[in-house]
Amino acid sequence: MSVPYTLKQASELLQSKQISALELAGEYLKAIAERNPALNAYITLDEEKTRAEARAADARIAAGNAAPLAGVPIAYKDIFCQTGWRSACASKMLDNFVSPYTATVVQNLLDEGMVTLGRVNMDEFAMGSCNENSYYGASRNPWNTARVPGGSSGGSAAAVAARLAPVALGSDTGGSIRQPASHCGITGLKPTYGIVSRFGMIAYASSLDQAGPMAQTAEDCAILLNAMAGFDERDSTSLERAKEDYTRDLDTPLKGLRIGLPKEYFAEGMSADVQKTVQAAIGLFQAQGAQMVEVSLPQTGLSIPAYYVIASAEASTNLSRYDGVRYGHRAAEFANLDEMYGKSRAEGLGSEVKRRIMIGTYVLSHGYYDAYYLKAQKLRRLVADDFQTAFKECDFILAPAAPTAAPLIGSSSDPVQTYLSDIYTIAANLAGLPALSLPAGFSSDGLPVGIQLIGNHFSEARLLGAAHQIQLASDWHTKAPAL
Repeated sequence: MSVPYTLKQASELLQSKQISALELAGEYLKAIAERNPALNAYITLDEEKTRAEARAADARIAAGNAAPLAGVPIAYKDIFCQTGWRSACASKMLDNFVSPYTATVVQNLLDEGMVTLGRVNMDEFAMGSCNENSYYGASRNPWNTARVPGGSSGGSAAAVAARLAPVALGSDTGGSIRQPASHCGITGLKPTYGIVSRFGMIAYASSLDQAGPMAQTAEDCAILLNAMAGFDERDSTSLERAKEDYTRDLDTPLKGLRIGLPKEYFAEGMSADVQKTVQAAIGLFQAQGAQMVEVSLPQTGLSIPAYYVIASAEASTNLSRYDGVRYGHRAAEFANLDEMYGKSRAEGLGSEVKRRIMIGTYVLSHGYYDAYYLKAQKLRRLVADDFQTAFKECDFILAPAAPTAAPLIGSSSDPVQTYLSDIYTIAANLAGLPALSLPAGFSSDGLPVGIQLIGNHFSEARLLGAAHQIQLASDWHTKAPAL
């Protein structure tokens, strides 16, 4: 069974009272019950809470004071806290953590009347590119269940692609929305750093993490971002700026738009399938009147080492709170406080999380801070400066979202090779730029392939408008896996 509604379609059905929120939620819960065992996209469900939220949405619609998104179901990556829901971040460390508070971005959507379907799978503490680093087991790609859905927001991407949610919330630290969106054939946006609150989002790397929408279409992402974005005084990195309408440029044609093609992204490492898809996308942009401009991002090769030093250092700091004392997993037996810390963390954290904590602790240690962490921050500035130079020549940058289509589950045994798969996405996080992935074709073996558009700060509306125009001229975003 599938429920193939987009967010916009679901909203229209609800507002016209062709379907009730309770009926719609029931359809999705039935689809989840049938399809999720094969995909492991959802890891926490509470049908009673979901139906209660749906009934409340129906009451608002009946009273005539409902927001346009009232009653629309949504899935949340397991990184977002919500009162009364388990928020485990896909880790044994937080397996028993039921949040006493709600993330601001979730509350914004609850205030709109959206209905929570559940929590979806992810790489533990958002550390990974495959969704195999989950305490609850790997999610599977709905196009081919032997393949990964990407990560860390793999559960979000799989749920939307399999039509087990019209939209989902993900988070992007180094490509964790865009890469799984590419692997699963959906649209995903990482907004400008700071326009969506991080309060209540379990932290991985605080200067890089950003929540974003994942949906079938760019139009849906724009609609959802309108409800998500806004200043939050509880988040010190939140930007205080005027409210925007991110749907305002959906009807703006592409004629005269300058698209930058960074020569460093087209040099090597891209599979033949991805290369073919990107070239076809370039042709589609040109057919719509866009101009292609060659640009250079010379520090691209430095983005991966800079990112993994900075992200690991911040992870080491953020995850130090998980010590078995206040909340989370605590070892059953220990002789003293130090042993309790050590055993609790050894038992509660997975191997990839431990690896990054150790790297981060090392680069922050006395004698290595200047040599590694401080130098990485200087490289981050060079990467950001590259983009500003490029944007003098173009409006957006077009690039692959991932070097290959979705790999086989279990094939990523070398962590360094896995880190290198983020080569096209990491730089946007280092620079705090908005970037989105949209479906653009299929590989020779039938797997989705996406392209990435990167814009300058606060260009989300135009970025989403450009993606929407491409989706009006193509049908890749309408394709769904056999269900």
